[in-house]
Amino acid sequence: MGLIMTLLCAGEKPLLRARSLALGQQYTSLGSQPLLCGSIPGLVPKQLRFCRNYIEIMPSVAEGVKLGIQECQHQFRGRRWNCTTIDDSLAIFGPVLDKATRESAFVHAIASAGVAFAVTRSCAEGTSTICGCDSHHKGPPGEGWKWGGCSEDADFGVLVSREFADARENRPDARSAMNKHNNEAGRTTILDHMHLKCKCHGLSGSCEVKTCWWAQPDFRAIGDFLKDKYDSASEMVVEKHRESRGWVETLRAKYSLFKPPTERDLVYYENSPNFCEPNPETGSFGTRDRTCNVTSHGIDGCDLLCCGRGHNTRTEKRKEKCHCIFHWCCYVSCQECIRIYDVHTCK
Repeated sequence: MGLIMTLLCAGEKPLLRARSLALGQQYTSLGSQPLLCGSIPGLVPKQLRFCRNYIEIMPSVAEGVKLGIQECQHQFRGRRWNCTTIDDSLAIFGPVLDKATRESAFVHAIASAGVAFAVTRSCAEGTSTICGCDSHHKGPPGEGWKWGGCSEDADFGVLVSREFADARENRPDARSAMNKHNNEAGRTTILDHMHLKCKCHGLSGSCEVKTCWWAQPDFRAIGDFLKDKYDSASEMVVEKHRESRGWVETLRAKYSLFKPPTERDLVYYENSPNFCEPNPETGSFGTRDRTCNVTSHGIDGCDLLCCGRGHNTRTEKRKEKCHCIFHWCCYVSCQECIRIYDVHTCK
């Protein structure tokens, strides 16, 4: 599967679309600098026209993908594959996502969720004229509170994410089926985690009146949930059957004794490499020189992270603030201390 992000136009009602969920540096910078559509490589004329006509929402989409990448790196920081990215490449994860593995499943889910999250937040903040607050899911207020503020329109963010992530996953093959399923799992997580957020009003914080609105959770909660889904991802097998349009590939759970995956579960059908040694074909960077936790028996521990090769230990001096004192009113003064730490790295 190619890893080039593109933006497509869909008929008379254009929405963002993408080839995949991995962005090179020229794309992930969209949210932080003025966007020149002509400078984005790989756009066909319709894509370029859409970019120019709907330029205001494109930075939010790019920001969402960056958010997904950052969350991936946080969730996998102690694993053999730590969501390493490659600078100056359209295939920002290298060939890691070419395989239909658990890692591919997670990246698609977290990036799709990131796009939905960022677009929804941007709309609520009023940075786009084509979307805004949600006025459709309020219902009657509860006891002791009333509706107020700006409810975040997650349905719109999910719609944009769906068009963005699923646009070219329309091939009748197993990989498209897998990607679409995991993309939707990421987006569903956003909707499932919407909650009421309230603010108190009254003298001295008496909370005589509360105003509430629908809000997204912190994105870290989305990452934590999808990481759990990664750990329990369902292995699938590929089945082929003939339809009127030709041969079609579908996915079926490999183990019939287990509960079949739901729309909220992640799915995969190829085994992951062990990521112990550098391998340009799989995109593995290996784990040599990675910092490990000598006291942990988990995957971040030196035994597992270092793949049985052992580890080196060195001492490291660090300057830190210490003996801090609060002065009335209102500042804190600290001394600077030098502390010595043991640092363990894989051989």
